[in-house]
Amino acid sequence: MGAVSSRLPVFPWDKLEPYKATAAAHPGGIVDLSVGTPVDPVPELIRCALTAASDSPGYPTVWGTPELRDAITGWCERRLGARGMTHRGVLPVVGSKELVAWLPTQLGLGPGDKVAYPRLAYPTYEVGARLARAEYVAYDDPTQLDPAGLKLLWLNSPSNPTGRVLTKDELTRTVAWAREHGVLLVSDECYLELGWEAEPVSVLHPDVCGGSHEGLVAVHSLSKRSNLAGYRSAFLAGDEAVLGELLQIRKHGGMMTPAPVQAATIAALGDDTHVTEQRARYAARRTALREALLGHGFRIEHSEASLYLWATRDEDCWSTVAHLAGLGVLVAPGDFYGRAGGRHVRVAFTATDERVAEAVKRLA
Repeated sequence: MGAVSSRLPVFPWDKLEPYKATAAAHPGGIVDLSVGTPVDPVPELIRCALTAASDSPGYPTVWGTPELRDAITGWCERRLGARGMTHRGVLPVVGSKELVAWLPTQLGLGPGDKVAYPRLAYPTYEVGARLARAEYVAYDDPTQLDPAGLKLLWLNSPSNPTGRVLTKDELTRTVAWAREHGVLLVSDECYLELGWEAEPVSVLHPDVCGGSHEGLVAVHSLSKRSNLAGYRSAFLAGDEAVLGELLQIRKHGGMMTPAPVQAATIAALGDDTHVTEQRARYAARRTALREALLGHGFRIEHSEASLYLWATRDEDCWSTVAHLAGLGVLVAPGDFYGRAGGRHVRVAFTATDERVAEAVKRLA
């Protein structure tokens, strides 16, 4: 029974529990900036759509309703600049983490195959490779990878944890390299609508992909942009052949987005106002925490997009975590995202305005 779990690393967040206890003991309570989970209300129009679809006694379909596919293709064309989108080029998924963890397995990868991801990265890319028994390799520049045996190349822009945004030229060069070597490129773009000092670009933009989605899949989530982390609403867009194969596999696996969530997703993708309002909240929190961290002696690197500040005091990340926990502020150690993050911490600005203000006061 333990054969599968033994392939996986220790769940990183368990290591943070003692520091969480220290922070929680602060007289003013904990300010939890460790996990980037939304705290603001789900927009009313989305909740209304969910409620209106709540009488859904039948099974939903894995591919989603035609209305959902219309909403996804329309959003991709409007927001990503993608061209020629059809229903065959989109696929709803049950939250993006599920997709990341099981994609190598669903693609049929196994021993001898390689999965590549950024040297500083969301840990689930590695987990997905481990679950499939595939090899995994971290990169600084994907075009310098050995393509032998490489079947899946992950990009992540804007990056979790660093907030770095890949330029259009970097994306174009990587797309060309992946196509040259027959490597499937999957771009995790879940923070694309949260650019602050840069304008993130999708791999599906015609200036990047040349108008063809061959060999490309983009991953998008409504968790951050619409406060729908609890709804588990996400989708894929791109190569129709790849998504068609995944659709068949996911039908057998019963990987269905609940019908009320599909209805809520349609409402969310059709409205930009709530996204603009949520961006304004995050922008204010980001500015406040950034200035407070700089004033406290931190250096901020990258962080031009996403929901995090990538910060360092030029010391071991766990020393920084302990220091901030003593102030009642909990952050994520950088080594959760790879050894290269060993002297940084990731600071989320997803806490409430009141908690962010409290963190700013303590850092002062």
